[in-house]
Amino acid sequence: MRREPLDSGAIASAGYDGATAVLELEFTSGEVYRYFAVPPSVHRGLRAADSAGRFFRERIRDVYPAQHVR
Repeated sequence: MRREPLDSGAIASAGYDGATAVLELEFTSGEVYRYFAVPPSVHRGLRAADSAGRFFRERIRDVYPAQHVR
């Protein structure tokens, strides 16, 4: 999945596949996670957030099923 950079101290890049509702995040640590059943509005919110890390902690982590990719 193609990811685009985020201006964040925690998240290096984010990609979204609207057809499958999968959000893929690469963290600054190099780890990559996929989050499933994520609505497009959440992806848009992440990209527009003043703090992508805070948005992630409050609206994505522990909300959507996740898979550690690497």
